[in-house]
Amino acid sequence: MVQVYLVFTTNYFPWLTIIVVLPIFAGSLIFFFPHRGNKVIRWYTLCICIIELLLTTYAFGYHFQLDDPLIQLTEDYKWIDFLDFSWRLGIDGISIGPILLTGFITTLATLAARPITRESRVFHFLMLAMYSGQIGPFSSQDLLLFFIMWELELIPVYLLLAMWGGKKRLYSATKFILYTAGSSAFLLMGILGICLSGSNEPTLNFETSANQSYPVALEMLFYIGFFIAFAVKSPIIPLHTWLPDTHGEAHYSTCMLLAGILLKMGAYGLIRINMELLPHAHSIFSPWLMIVGTIQIIYAASTSPGQRNLKKRIAYSSVSHMGFIIIGLGSINDTGLNGAILQIISHGFIGAALFFLAGTSYDRIRLAYLDEMGGMAITIPKIFTTFSILSMASLALPGMSGFVAELIVFFGILTSQKYLLMTKILITFVMAIGMILTPIYSLSMLRQMFYGYKLFTATNSYFVDSGPREFFVSISILLPVIAIGIYPDFVFSLSVDKVEALLSNSFYPSFL
Repeated sequence: MVQVYLVFTTNYFPWLTIIVVLPIFAGSLIFFFPHRGNKVIRWYTLCICIIELLLTTYAFGYHFQLDDPLIQLTEDYKWIDFLDFSWRLGIDGISIGPILLTGFITTLATLAARPITRESRVFHFLMLAMYSGQIGPFSSQDLLLFFIMWELELIPVYLLLAMWGGKKRLYSATKFILYTAGSSAFLLMGILGICLSGSNEPTLNFETSANQSYPVALEMLFYIGFFIAFAVKSPIIPLHTWLPDTHGEAHYSTCMLLAGILLKMGAYGLIRINMELLPHAHSIFSPWLMIVGTIQIIYAASTSPGQRNLKKRIAYSSVSHMGFIIIGLGSINDTGLNGAILQIISHGFIGAALFFLAGTSYDRIRLAYLDEMGGMAITIPKIFTTFSILSMASLALPGMSGFVAELIVFFGILTSQKYLLMTKILITFVMAIGMILTPIYSLSMLRQMFYGYKLFTATNSYFVDSGPREFFVSISILLPVIAIGIYPDFVFSLSVDKVEALLSNSFYPSFL
């Protein structure tokens, strides 16, 4: 008994393997449930998500050292000796936040999906399989394992779109799989190139690859390949066109996972591979990142007001906010990178919440276009209140997480030693224009949905307001948004030491 206790209370216990494998393994057991046991399946899936979240929180809370920038909770099991391919897992200050975010949003998305009864076993299995597929890339310390986990979540998303989407679901699902599978080809070629082109023997180990050196031209080629792969998933313009179509047709529980987690996988890949493994190329391309990020903020914020579809308007706002992450990565300093990581977490909460509220509104009025809405504030005051507060969080209202994240990114640009003063002022000015455009599409969205008398004076205009389940999901997301806005050290305490170590080891000695 003493030995069992020691295994559970030390880092030798395979915490990460259990965290990665448990959802998909438990999900496969759903097919042994009675065919019409929808209620049992829903409760089972929700319990698995809660257990997974509690297990993750316990493992990280008791076994993760915040002041240690090295990879922790490491596991390394040989898989294919010939390729030096191992089941190699580990986390650090950059990956712990997205993993906890994944658990939190997936649990709430599962609770949000309770109205779904058609093919309930398949739906909930796909939700749990996607859970494993999204945690996997954040905890992988082997390049090939990273690729396998990256691919694992594509099929669940495709099926969730194709089977439970809107009228154009097959078109959106096909467009999604073509974009993401095409980008995966660049990811695989980049991984094989890094594996075979190192100065030492071929390796797939992240830690070993980070210490490899490559000819500048070859490193730039790898960087471009990885950038294309992650730009599709983030998304970065002009590779973003799959996102509005996907969000416009997907069920809102799927939209929560897409906006809250899947987009953040692309940003995480840019940090983990493009910055950490290819620092010379990142320093060369960082000015272009700043330009692309600035254009993205302006373009998406300008395009969003023209979208009639509610979820497409929110999708373009997501594209705009991802531009701040790109600019934070391009600043190459502690403040900018920490701001980008905070924006990853902040937008994960806000984006998931907005899509959830858009979906609950659709459940009541069965209208997807904003110009057909109006006057809902009186009949559904709870949804109106939470939607308004989270829209304010999206437009970076002080006291909300979005404000802190974007402000830190601004400071990151202004304090960066890589750019001239006039360049920093110009980028900051253009970003400020984007932040001015954000309230235009956010407030006009609220005005079209909730104000006026169109639906209020129509026949059969009585709508049921947010129930206990929906209100619980909304408040559960809103509270972290406010908490991070008031005390952002919740997130900074996780990443600050790792960010400092990454930049000091890879960038400061050579470039700044």
